Amino acid sequence: MSSRTSAPAHETPEHGQGALVVVGTPIGNLSDASDRLRHVLRTADVLAVEDTRTLHRLASGLGVSVGGRVVTHHEHNENARTDELLNEVRAGRTVAVLSDAGMPTVSDPGFPLVRAAAEADLTVSVLPGPSAVLAALAVSGLPTDRFTFEGFLPRKAGERAAVLAGLSSEQRTMVFYESPHRLAEMLTALRDAMGGDRRAAVCRELTKLHEEVLRDDLDGLVAWSTEHQVRGEIVVVLHGAAPAPAPAPEDLVAEVEARVASHGIKLKAAAREVAAERGVSTRHLYDAVVAARGRD
Repeated sequence: MSSRTSAPAHETPEHGQGALVVVGTPIGNLSDASDRLRHVLRTADVLAVEDTRTLHRLASGLGVSVGGRVVTHHEHNENARTDELLNEVRAGRTVAVLSDAGMPTVSDPGFPLVRAAAEADLTVSVLPGPSAVLAALAVSGLPTDRFTFEGFLPRKAGERAAVLAGLSSEQRTMVFYESPHRLAEMLTALRDAMGGDRRAAVCRELTKLHEEVLRDDLDGLVAWSTEHQVRGEIVVVLHGAAPAPAPAPEDLVAEVEARVASHGIKLKAAAREVAAERGVSTRHLYDAVVAARGRD
């Protein structure tokens, strides 16, 4: 059964039509808040939030009075809270789920709830807002056409090293979150895994008064982070690995001949298979094999 993901384009679902609304909130600057956010804060029947104090500060800063019931929904209780919130949606109510900043589900609570709502064929809508991931990517000066979000790296050195070993050949730009007091250690781990000449950007306090973006290679960023007391919210953007150079066709001659001998296929078919697997021209590889045979 397919789940319903659409909702009326105008602000919130109509009265009596239950929906879960995933709500993006400003990551720092309240001026980034939308009219739809203000509307949801005023009209949602239930607001599921990480911290009630943060919600009330947000509402106060926006000049909005929260009209619905407020419940906590954070990493320690989100699984236990899911059934309760889904029952509210089934009863025809609008449930808005908010994290302290940015978009719920992205390194913040919300994914189990959204998944359960989708599996239950309940309406799930989204109120987009500022994103630290996209904001950092946009100002990093690094390629934006293909990227991957990696969130927070493991705190334990061994686990972190294992994750980074798997990412060392990743060619897409990578985006990470990190806390300020672990930034130097994290950048050092990136340098050890990726090499000191890999380009990166440290984006600090995005959209806030003391916003700062440092662009350098990992050697330079490690030196900076160990010399300064870093504060604020941190996003690290890392350039992807350079593509591995394709092997020379002459170096693949033995591989083609081995496939001909073991698989009993013709030379052209073997050359085509090996060329596809190794990223070289079929014609050049075939010619290299023919030339090698002529020298034998």
